[in-house]
Amino acid sequence: MSALEAFCNILVGYLVAVAANLVVLPLFGYAVSLLDGFAIGLIFTLISLVRSYLLRRLFNSLPS
Repeated sequence: MSALEAFCNILVGYLVAVAANLVVLPLFGYAVSLLDGFAIGLIFTLISLVRSYLLRRLFNSLPS
C-alpha cells in the first residue's frame, strides 16, 4: 500500500503541476502549449523526487 500511495502522490502532484503550468505561466507572459506543460511538469516532478529522496536519506542518517 505504501508503494501505491507514493505512486498516487507522484501522479497527482504531476497533474497539478501541469495544470499550474498551463494557468500560471501565461499570466507572466509565457506562451505554454499542452506539450510544454507536460514537459515542464515532468522536469519539476523529477526534481521533487530527487529532493524527497535526498531528504529522506539525510533524516534516516541522523541519530534518533
